Amino acid sequence: MKSWIAPLARAVPAIALGIAITFSADHSATLGLIVFGIFGVVTGIAIGAFALRDETGSTRSLSLVQAALGVLLGAAALIVPGGGLPYLVFLVSAWAVTTGFLEIYLGIRSRGSAVSRDRLFLGALTVVLAIVVLVVPPDFVQEYTVDDNGYQLTASVIIVGLLGAYGAIVGVFLVIAGLSLKFATTPEPVETSA
Repeated sequence: MKSWIAPLARAVPAIALGIAITFSADHSATLGLIVFGIFGVVTGIAIGAFALRDETGSTRSLSLVQAALGVLLGAAALIVPGGGLPYLVFLVSAWAVTTGFLEIYLGIRSRGSAVSRDRLFLGALTVVLAIVVLVVPPDFVQEYTVDDNGYQLTASVIIVGLLGAYGAIVGVFLVIAGLSLKFATTPEPVETSA
C-alpha cells in the first residue's frame, strides 16, 4: 500500500485551485463556483479512488461519503455557475462543514497512524474555512483607491480569495504530508531477551 500517493493526488487539485484564483483578476462568485466545482469533483474522485484501493471497513465507507459529497456539491456548482454569492456560500460552507468533520472523525479514529495528524489538521482547516465563509457579511463593500483608480473590496472577492488561500495552504500541506510518508523511516524492531 503506497499511502503517500493519496495526499499527493489530493494536493494537485488544491494547488490548481489556489493558482487559478490567485492569478485571476476576476474574483466573482461565478469564478468561485467554477473553480470550486472542478476542485470538488476532482478531489472527490481522488478520495473515492484511494478509499476503494487502500481502506477497509467503516473508514472506507466514511471516505466514500466524503468523496460523494465532494463530487455532488462540486457538480452542483458546475451545473449552476451563475448561482451568485449566496449559492457559492451555501455550497462551500456545506462542503467544508461536512467533509471537515468527517476528516476530523477519521483522524481521531486513526490515532497512532501516520495519517492521523494530517487528517486532523485538514479537517480543522476545512471547518475553519466554513466558519470564515459564513461570517463574511454578504453585502460587504469597501471602496478604496490606488493611484487615483477606484476599486471595491466585496464579499465575493473576500470569499473567493479565501477559497484560493485554502487551496494553496492545503495543497502545500498535502505535498509535505505525502513526501513525509514516502520518506518516513520505520523504527527498527527492538529485540527483547526471553
